[in-house]
Amino acid sequence: MNPLTLNMITFKRIVKNKSTEQFSGIPYVMTLLNCLISTWYGMPFVSPNNLLVSTVNGTGAAIQSVFVIIFLIYAPRKEKAKILGLLTIVLTIFATVVFVSLFAFHGHDRKLFCGVITTSVAIVMYGSPLTIIRLVIKTKSVEYMPFFLSLFVFLCATSWIIFGILEKDPFIAIPSGFGCVLGTVQLTLYAIYRKNKGENKRITADDESLEMEKNNGKIQQGKISNRFQSQDEQV
Repeated sequence: MNPLTLNMITFKRIVKNKSTEQFSGIPYVMTLLNCLISTWYGMPFVSPNNLLVSTVNGTGAAIQSVFVIIFLIYAPRKEKAKILGLLTIVLTIFATVVFVSLFAFHGHDRKLFCGVITTSVAIVMYGSPLTIIRLVIKTKSVEYMPFFLSLFVFLCATSWIIFGILEKDPFIAIPSGFGCVLGTVQLTLYAIYRKNKGENKRITADDESLEMEKNNGKIQQGKISNRFQSQDEQV
């Protein structure tokens, strides 16, 4: 099972329920930006001998675009506006990087400029699941942080670390190291809260039911009290 398959499972659920529920669209948009920037960084006229980086990330950009579109279709209005705004910023950043790198930098300076941007964007991408991590800690539930997705974030980051070291490319190795650390954090949280998957939602529903019963009881008691009070006044 790979990250693409895992995302397909998530989006199959979104399409089936016609709702994004509490899934965050931020990681998908930030991954799209990372794929676009990394594709540009791997171009021969930017970073020689890195065509594999362009091929892998170019494919990833196409796939992430589909995911973002699906998310926008089924997201609630407020979330949709937020993701559209973020997507606009992402595309603007990418266009700016392309324009500046083509006309303002040449040779090694171009690689250095794009490499720094690639590293920064990759770190932001790996950090985007922090919103989900916060949700997991708050709800003590891993329902919206699938285990295999966290696992493959860790494995993917580890693979890119090895690639970056072998190619002596710090612009790939450094952000991948950051991703490896965050992947470890996600796996640790999953180990802690794995038994609570879906439990928090049920507990919340039960609490709401009990609260409604209590309120109904208070209302009934209030009606009875008012009835006796009315009878006493009549007497």
